[in-house]
Order: sequence, then structure tokens, then C-alpha cells
Amino acid sequence: MPADRVPAAQVCRFIAAAMERLGLPAEDAHTVARLMTAAEVQGSDGHGVIRLVPYARRIRAGGVNARPHIRIAKEKAAMALIDGDNGMGHLVMHKAAQIAIAKARQCGVAWVGARASNHAGAASLYARMALEHDMLGLYFAVGNANHLPPWGGLDLLLSTNPIAVAVPAGEEPPVVLDMATSVAAYGKVRARAQRGEALPEGWMVDRRGEPLTDPRRAAEGLLLPIGGYKGYGLALVIGLLAGTLNRAAMGSEVVDFSRDDTTPTNTGQAILVIDPDAFGEVDAFKARVDRLLRELRASERMPGVERIRIPGEQSHEKRLANERDGLALPPALREQLDVLARELAIPALGED
Repeated sequence: MPADRVPAAQVCRFIAAAMERLGLPAEDAHTVARLMTAAEVQGSDGHGVIRLVPYARRIRAGGVNARPHIRIAKEKAAMALIDGDNGMGHLVMHKAAQIAIAKARQCGVAWVGARASNHAGAASLYARMALEHDMLGLYFAVGNANHLPPWGGLDLLLSTNPIAVAVPAGEEPPVVLDMATSVAAYGKVRARAQRGEALPEGWMVDRRGEPLTDPRRAAEGLLLPIGGYKGYGLALVIGLLAGTLNRAAMGSEVVDFSRDDTTPTNTGQAILVIDPDAFGEVDAFKARVDRLLRELRASERMPGVERIRIPGEQSHEKRLANERDGLALPPALREQLDVLARELAIPALGED
């Protein structure tokens, strides 16, 4: 393994140790650590270990409940509403996904919403949980800070409100779509700032509509929606499904968790799980997915295009490489983690 890289297992142990010291029960700490590390391994670095210091700050300030009683508030055969008791979003959505999978096995489909949750990291983590059971997963969430105005406006009333979809395949890697409804998720802006990299034009504009490429000025800017007004509409609808339907925060109610460490965010999320066995033989479905993916990949390419990719393909390749070679963490992030380790009186990353 290259000297400048850290094994994923070490990162996971470090996160778990930090979470335990912050007051989470051991099992919960390890669940959060596994999910945060999984995000880092698949290349979702804006939702991986870079989030540990902000999470720690909010937990210590009382903005997140370290020992929540996560419960089902309402339930029917194919649905449930989870009250997260202001716990870590990873724990809330891990439980929500488990419930949705169990209900889908009985009903063919299940929708589980969550309120009183918190930021849960990469959206695809929860959609992918269905893949382990040969099921399809769809995840929706209200982001934890508003960076998106309504189309044509300036007031920040919407977040990046992500959607993730995971579809099992047979011999091919699964199809995994994970996207914000803005051109780039704000976590990617943070990651660029951490690495000292400029933002590509088209990610953000300032309040005059001019391109903003300096991530240090991100607080002055507006994220742009995907597809113009269509992305705005998608962000709104996802927010209604994940937030308003669950009596969770939406619009001006959304709390910017990077600026406010004490106010509960009442984050809303939802997961939909579909069991293909309800529609026919599962292996036959997966074989049809394989056939379609190969057809797409083998289709005629435009000039200059070397390869036609399938959603989730790059994350799959990054996962294999990072599991083999370890994780490359920016020096500035390592310094922050060292400071946190000293504050929590735990071994520094790699010293366990």
C-alpha cells in the first residue's frame, strides 16, 4: 500500500473511537463509522471522513442526540414513519432501510419516511442496502443547508435535495445513481476547498449571476440546479416527499448545520424499496438488466468519446482501488483529525 494512503479499516476504527468518545453507544458508533468509511471508499469524499469534525462539533454542542430512541411513529403494511429523536442521520436511515427491506419482502414494495433526523452522508449508502437482498432501493432527502434559490430568485429556500437509485444486476455491477439536484453537491465544494482546488465554472454563481470558482467564497454564492428550471422543480418535489410529507424541515425551516451547532435540524429523508420478485423471477430480471447495460456500453460513440459509462461504474472502480490501495486523505484533513484526536484523548489516525 502506498505510504501516503491509509487503510480503510484504520479510518473506520478511528471514526468509531471518536464517536464512542463523543457519547454514542459502541454499536451505534460502529454503524456510523462503517457508513462514513463506505462513503469515503466509494469516492464520496464530501460525505466521508471530512464530515467527522463538523459532526463532533454538533454532538458536543448538543445539536445532535448521541443516544436517541429511534422509533416507528406511524405504520401500515407497506409504509412507516420513523422518528429519529434527533440522532445521527446514519443511524436513522440505517434503521429506515432495514424496515423498508423487511416490508418490501412481505408487500413487494415499501416506503419509509424519517423526521427528526440529521445529515446521513452519501445518499447511495442507503439505496445500496437493498442490493444485498436483490431489491431496488430509492433514497430521497432534504439537504442540511439551503444553497439553491427558486428558479429566477435569489432567496436560498431549497437545498441540494439528493436522490439515489440502486438497481441490482447479474454479472454486471449494479446500476447506482447518486446525484444532487444541483450541478454539484455542497459537500463537493467543501472537498475542493479542503484540497485547495478551484470550482469548475457552472457549479456556483454569485448574486450578480457571475461564475464563482473560489471555494473560499462559497458562502457568498448560489449553487446552480441541474437542467435549469427542471432541476429546481426536481429539488422542490424531492423536498416535498422527504421533508414536508414527514413533517420535517423544508424551505425556510431548514437549519444550516454548518453554521448552527445547537438547533435540531429536523432533517427529512425517505427510502423506497421494491422487490423484483413481486414482478417475476429475480434472476431473469437481473439478466435483462445485464443485457441492457451491455447494449448501452457497446452502442456507437460520438467522436472523441472513449467509453460509455453506466451510473455507479466510477464509484465501483474507486471502491475496488481504495480497498486495494487505501484512502488518500488531504494533509489539511489529517491535521484536523489529529487535533480532534487530541481533544477526545484517542489515538491519532493510524496509531491504534
